[in-house]
Amino acid sequence: MLNKKVSDLLNEQINKELYSAYLYLDMNNYFDKRGLNGFANWYMIQAQEERDHAMLIYKYLQNNDCPIKLTAIAMPDKKFKKDMDVLKAGLEHEEYVTASIHTIYDAAYKVKDFRTMQFLDWFVKEQGEEETNARDMITKMELFGTDQRSLYMLNQELAARTYSAPSLVLD
Repeated sequence: MLNKKVSDLLNEQINKELYSAYLYLDMNNYFDKRGLNGFANWYMIQAQEERDHAMLIYKYLQNNDCPIKLTAIAMPDKKFKKDMDVLKAGLEHEEYVTASIHTIYDAAYKVKDFRTMQFLDWFVKEQGEEETNARDMITKMELFGTDQRSLYMLNQELAARTYSAPSLVLD
């Protein structure tokens, strides 16, 4: 059985990951309403990833015989007035999730829970990628977002993104 604090933090992270999925669905909806189907696709895939992150943690807790406490998922509370608001909110949220993963890692480290630290290594790497992707989208929007043809091309690039589920084996 895992340390109670580590287990509690992992349970909280399930909720944070599911909230992230809700937030990205809201961002998907924003871009869908704007007619930017590529951006909408990008955020739909983000939502799928976050849901799967929650399920990885859920399964990890089950495999370690830990109680799972599912709590209410908060409603997304961001209001977006322009495209860049969405992108910046995405980066801000990824930085928040990264800090949360680091908090869990630190708690596991303090109690020498090497198994959980190894499990979290994938999430640490994933968060680095998520923050880089969010920053890259902001950079591209700053460079091309005001030109309609360039925005169209960026939208097409984002429409080509596909989803592949994480390949972690937890059994």
